[in-house]
Amino acid sequence: MSTTISARKGRHLEVCLSGAAAYARRTTGFEQLDLPYRALPELDLAAVDTRCSFLGAPLSAPLLIGAMTGGSELAGLVNRHLAEAAQRLGLGMMLGSQRVMLERPETRTSFAVRSVAPDVLLIGNLGVAQLLRGYGAEELEALRAGVGADAMALHTNPLQEALQVGGDEAFAGLVARLREVVPQLAAPVLLKEVGHGLSGDVARQVADVGFAALDVAGAGGTSWAKVEDLVRYGEVRHPDLVEWGIPTATALREVRAALPRMPLVASGGIRSGLDVAKALALGAQVAAVAQPLLAPALDSTEAVVATLERFLRELRVAMFAAGAADLRALAQLTPSVRAPA
Repeated sequence: MSTTISARKGRHLEVCLSGAAAYARRTTGFEQLDLPYRALPELDLAAVDTRCSFLGAPLSAPLLIGAMTGGSELAGLVNRHLAEAAQRLGLGMMLGSQRVMLERPETRTSFAVRSVAPDVLLIGNLGVAQLLRGYGAEELEALRAGVGADAMALHTNPLQEALQVGGDEAFAGLVARLREVVPQLAAPVLLKEVGHGLSGDVARQVADVGFAALDVAGAGGTSWAKVEDLVRYGEVRHPDLVEWGIPTATALREVRAALPRMPLVASGGIRSGLDVAKALALGAQVAAVAQPLLAPALDSTEAVVATLERFLRELRVAMFAAGAADLRALAQLTPSVRAPA
């Protein structure tokens, strides 16, 4: 089973690199939104301040490297380059699913990045369905401590699992299980989707669980349902299912309305610093980017840094031209819906 997991993760990387797993008919919704543009911002670009904190950790900007991979030698190289870039730029990082660590402890080295990133906000990761397979607070703490993570994410992905060979199809009773497990952990715990979106109803469903934050992980970037179709069949066999999901901008609005004080991560199709700015104006505390960093991470730390610096430059320019000197001012802006062409 664990060997199969490692092989599948390798195929995941190949498919994501190819670009074939991107949503074709569904977008994030950010392209329909405009930040208010100020021709006289009464602000110097050099004065724009992107510093913030998330889960109690300081960040130079509201940006996380999103969950991608782990469990193989190649994945270890990717994670090392990502972590070195996060350390250099003062950003946070979320690891890929650590389930393989529980089944093959020797794969821990592919997730162990503290030696190159001692100061970053590091978030571990496990699939929520594993809580119905005998895993609980003890295993989550072991995964966290095993890599020196500051927090843990539990990812929920029923659509992906339903299309995956041998995927987890038992999700009944998970909310009650979360209420049991999450309060037992001393470290912060996040709930995240993987790219098909959290709804306002789901946010309300877990409001009393004790999550420190929610990652809406909306549709519009990589469809992990499509990834599984391509890995399983070499082609898309379920064209409608793989395009299903809640656009990231919609998910942000819904979850923010449902839980006004819950810290939110915006991920799913974040492709520019302007997307980050729009996401924060919609109520996110930070954004996470993954797929655009995958090819650079296979190259070098410097390539990852260069890509992230583009995002950070675009975020600063967006804030400058919108007249937002800091993230508090950015959060007070109201994006407008662009009129149809």
